[in-house]
Amino acid sequence: MTKGIQVAIDGPASAGKSTVAKLVAKRFNYVYCDTGAMYRVVTLAALRHGLAMDATDQIIQLARQIKIGFKPGEPEQRVYLDGMEVTQDIRQGEIDSNVSTVAAIPAVRTEMTRQQREIAAAGGIVMDGRDIGTTVLPDAPVKIFMVATAHERARRRYVENQAKGIATVSLEDLQKEIELRDKKDSTRAVSPLTQAPDAIRLDTTKLSIDQVVDEISKIIKKTQEQLH
Repeated sequence: MTKGIQVAIDGPASAGKSTVAKLVAKRFNYVYCDTGAMYRVVTLAALRHGLAMDATDQIIQLARQIKIGFKPGEPEQRVYLDGMEVTQDIRQGEIDSNVSTVAAIPAVRTEMTRQQREIAAAGGIVMDGRDIGTTVLPDAPVKIFMVATAHERARRRYVENQAKGIATVSLEDLQKEIELRDKKDSTRAVSPLTQAPDAIRLDTTKLSIDQVVDEISKIIKKTQEQLH
C-alpha cells in the first residue's frame, strides 16, 4: 500500500477549503486534521476542568497537557481528547460561545501548531487553513492555494446561508465582509495569508466542489507516483 503524504490546503475565507479537504481525505482514506476542531477540544477540556475563559495561564497549561487525535469514520471522522471520543461533545452551544476566546490565545495557537505537526508526521493527512503550507507544514509535498473571486465566495456563502435559513445578510454585505477579511488575513503580523512559493494555485471560481476535489486528487496521485 502506498504510504500517505501530507496535503496542505490554504486560501482566503469562504474559498471552500474545509469542504474540499474533508472530501479529499475521504477519497484517499486520509485523516482530515480539522484545525478548528482542535480549538474546540481545548475549549471543552477547559470547561470540563471548570476553568473561566479568562484564566489564560491555566488554559495554556491545559492545552499543553492534553492530546488531540483524529480517526477516519462514517458519516464523519472521529475526534478524540486523551483517547476518549468527543466528536459530538465539541459541537455543543457552550463550545460555540467560547471557542473564539480560546483560539485567540497566542500560546494556545503555538501549542496547536505543534500538535498539528505531530499528527501530520505519520503522513496520510489533509490539513486546511490560511498558513498550513507556509507555517504549519512547510515541507508538505502537496500544497494547494485555493482562490476564487470575492464575488463568487460571497455568492457561495449567501446560498449556504439561505439553505440554512440564515438570510439576514445581503450578498453585497457578504462580499464587503469577505474583502475586509481578506485584507486582515493578508496583512496580519503573525502568519499572514500568503501563497507558499511551491504551492499550486487553484482558481475555483468556475469549478464545482467535485471538480475541485478531482483536480486536487490528480495532483496527489501524481505526487505519490513521483515519491514512490
